Amino acid sequence: MNKILVPTDFSEQAENALRVAAMLAKKHNAEIYLLHMMEIPMQQIDPGAVQSDIPETLFFMKLAHKKFEDLMERDFLEGITVYETVKADITFNEIKESCKEFDIDLIVMGSHGASGLKEMFIGSNAEKVVRTSDVPVLVIKNYHASFNIKDFVFASDFKNDNKKTYEQAIAFAKIFDAKIHLLLVNTANNFLTTYESRVRINDFISGQTFENYTTNVHNDVSVEQGILNFSAEIDADLIGISTHGRQGIAHFFNSSISEDLVNHAKRPVITFKI
Repeated sequence: MNKILVPTDFSEQAENALRVAAMLAKKHNAEIYLLHMMEIPMQQIDPGAVQSDIPETLFFMKLAHKKFEDLMERDFLEGITVYETVKADITFNEIKESCKEFDIDLIVMGSHGASGLKEMFIGSNAEKVVRTSDVPVLVIKNYHASFNIKDFVFASDFKNDNKKTYEQAIAFAKIFDAKIHLLLVNTANNFLTTYESRVRINDFISGQTFENYTTNVHNDVSVEQGILNFSAEIDADLIGISTHGRQGIAHFFNSSISEDLVNHAKRPVITFKI
């Protein structure tokens, strides 16, 4: 992990995410790219004007830079290389293009949580970031004085997931020497016996040399509730799930399960794109 992208609006939630990103950066001698996406009042702008030259854009750019300078005074950023990046347009493509432009390995972003993903600090685009980002997305909900992952739940149907997502989860677990708890949630509509479930999990992870894991089958009213309940039961430090764009993962994650988990989980969630 060499480069971490942190979208920010300089809110408390965004700073919580930046604090965690700083801990990861120090652990890996990584760089942080702090991305501020401005919302310019377009109704006040001459459509024929060059956006970078109009007074409104210049004003918001200067304001963002001042906030960036103030943020750089935080003790937790000491010794870390942080690049300021300001985009004058709030679109999902800005985040995706920034990941390509800077060769980002991980996005760390903040969330308000219970009010819904549309209340996340960069608006409805956050939903698209979680769902379709090509790089892993770590969503931070709360303040963390330290970020130590010992118990990491990796929830899957172990059928439709691409095995590469599990390889990414293993790589993240190794950073912290964490134990992965492989979790398959059974529901009434998609029920497997315990034997069938464990065979499916073992087939999915066959060929992996990672040994610090447990296999778990949990029955619940819904997949989301099963993940939340199991994670609470073992007091997990992190929940990991795979995302599959707008189509979701057949028979396991519907089109909103990853967003719902990010929205409702009280603990950090990391998503991996299939």
